Amino acid sequence: MELNICHLYPDILNLYGDRGNILCMKKRLEWRGIGANVDEVSVGQRLEAKKYDLLFIGGGQDFEQEVLLPDLRGEKTEELKAAVEDGMPVLAICGGYQMLGQYYKTWDGVQCDFTGALDVCTVGSKQRMIGNYMFTCDELGCEVVGFENHSGKTYLGDGVRPIGKVLAGYGNNGEDGLEGARYKNVFATYSHGSLLPKNPQIADFILKTALARKYGAMELKPLDDSLETAAHDYMKKRLSEK
Repeated sequence: MELNICHLYPDILNLYGDRGNILCMKKRLEWRGIGANVDEVSVGQRLEAKKYDLLFIGGGQDFEQEVLLPDLRGEKTEELKAAVEDGMPVLAICGGYQMLGQYYKTWDGVQCDFTGALDVCTVGSKQRMIGNYMFTCDELGCEVVGFENHSGKTYLGDGVRPIGKVLAGYGNNGEDGLEGARYKNVFATYSHGSLLPKNPQIADFILKTALARKYGAMELKPLDDSLETAAHDYMKKRLSEK
């Protein structure tokens, strides 16, 4: 049993240790005796989405996203859209989240068209939304802790639901109290930090989704998450006391 994972643009989209999400998923699979093969696909390399069981896209600055746009257009965009519609699990963080959307419009009105894999759009603002934050994951009935740093305000369109509600911080746009996007098996969020090591429930949810899609429904062997839970609970306590 194994999962084949694609890490898209690992050399460019890796703010705030987002690569740690790949390391976390790989170790949590290996600790359960499940193989994990990770391929890195960057600029100039072909994305053959059907080869993979799970796709990860990290975060990047506005400049880095603009650099990637020529490479992302065309074949890569079609591969991403097809994979999303086929139900491939996708974890996308911050800039990666924005790139799955329709477009990013800068605060001074310049529009960059993205993949359109999700019906979301992002509008830049002069306000920077930065800091540790916390939100609910309504699907799992838990709280998620992370770190956000973005000036883009993301708004969800038809058929896209939020991961949950902001408990501390800004979330998608600092206005509607929502955070993240869920569509089919896409899990998109502004949460750096990195997200998965201190939110093991989210990590296992994504892995279980990928394994079930490939092998059928199954239960994952429990792991000793005492350190991960301690890190999560410490930040949750800090944010709850603000």
